[in-house]
Amino acid sequence: MGNHAYTHCKVRLDKVIAGQDPGGITKAQNWQGGGGYRFYEVAPTLINKDPFDEYVINEAYDADMLAAAVALHEGFRYQPDGSLFWKQSVGNENSYLFVTTRHLNSIYLDSIKDTMEEGEYLIIACRSFDSGLDKAYGNITIKKIPQMLLSRCEFGKTDYNLNILHPPVYDDEWDEEDCDE
Repeated sequence: MGNHAYTHCKVRLDKVIAGQDPGGITKAQNWQGGGGYRFYEVAPTLINKDPFDEYVINEAYDADMLAAAVALHEGFRYQPDGSLFWKQSVGNENSYLFVTTRHLNSIYLDSIKDTMEEGEYLIIACRSFDSGLDKAYGNITIKKIPQMLLSRCEFGKTDYNLNILHPPVYDDEWDEEDCDE
């Protein structure tokens, strides 16, 4: 949350692991270093509202970022196939997800269908598609982004309940020397 995550927090954690942090609980517990942590960055907002109050995909997302984000929201694992472009993300039991920012027409859809094997199921997430195309094939579902994601996104919320099952427990009493400034 903010640049201080890089300039202060991460720097301090790196020092603790390297055994170079001289104060606070490190000193009190005679910590000699070791261990590890994971440092995550929050992605930019996936969906924004344009000046006309319409939902649009954030321009900060390139094609790969968008495909990975939609896969995550839809419960797929982003794992592009080396030979078939539409096999971007893998689901369960021969199901795939293909995310594209282009307009989907029947020629493009037919070219995908021609490369599918029997028993494969595909969801295509696109910005727009020709009328009736969503009913062309029984094993291909077509959805529009961002509409498909709107129910999974929260807008204008500032107080998130993270639903932490086991929050850390702290003693009520502590000394100032236990804290590092």
